[in-house]
Amino acid sequence: MNNGFGVGKLTMLSLFVVLFLIAVASLGSFEMLRAFSAPAPNDEAVLLDGYRHVEVASVSDALENLAGRRMYMSHRMRPIFPSKFAGIALTVQLKKEENHDPTALQGMLAAIDAGGPNSVYVMAVEDGVDIAGMGGLMGTAMAARSYSGAVIDGGVRDVGYLQKIGFPVFALGIVPSTSVSHYRFAGTNIPVLCDGVAVNAGDIIVADGDGVVVVPRARATEVLPIAQDLDFKEHSMYGYIEKLKSIEEAVKKFGRL
Repeated sequence: MNNGFGVGKLTMLSLFVVLFLIAVASLGSFEMLRAFSAPAPNDEAVLLDGYRHVEVASVSDALENLAGRRMYMSHRMRPIFPSKFAGIALTVQLKKEENHDPTALQGMLAAIDAGGPNSVYVMAVEDGVDIAGMGGLMGTAMAARSYSGAVIDGGVRDVGYLQKIGFPVFALGIVPSTSVSHYRFAGTNIPVLCDGVAVNAGDIIVADGDGVVVVPRARATEVLPIAQDLDFKEHSMYGYIEKLKSIEEAVKKFGRL
């Protein structure tokens, strides 16, 4: 009897151990699968979400602190209505050329149709401050394709309609002119200078009421946490300044200005 009871007890114990090991193995597999499927810190979606929740001024400061470079556009680059967005640069270059070629700007239209969700249309119009680089038709196409916004080194027109559909555009000014017959498409997804700042296809464009900043794609994962830290410090300082009625004490405590 004792031997039978011992064997039965041992069998039950062995079965328990086997079931426990299977459960542990399954849990480990689940954790491995979850870790594999979870977005990595440098995934595009994670990066863009981070940049959409940080202030452009903090991004600009972070870039200057990290790389010692001015990557913000000038005061001339303004939104047609209050806007905030972040996305991936799709670049287009137009060069001045008087022409009667109906296909002169065809590449520009094809470039728009090649973009999609999270794209930011970055157009450099040669000597284009008084030329509308885009208007309502192009803006409608971009909005329909879920672009994040547009940044035009030139003018913009049809602003009433762009405001109506809520498509955000930053430009050097509002003008009624056209680029048709005066410009030719010179390339897409090539390096361009937009209001004096180098932009490459794939760079992250961040825009808000303070202006537009270009984050080189290769530095984007480094810049974001620094910008988030600067943002956190600055927002923490507001209440501290109000409480102590002293900006000197706040700067001394947080090291941010």
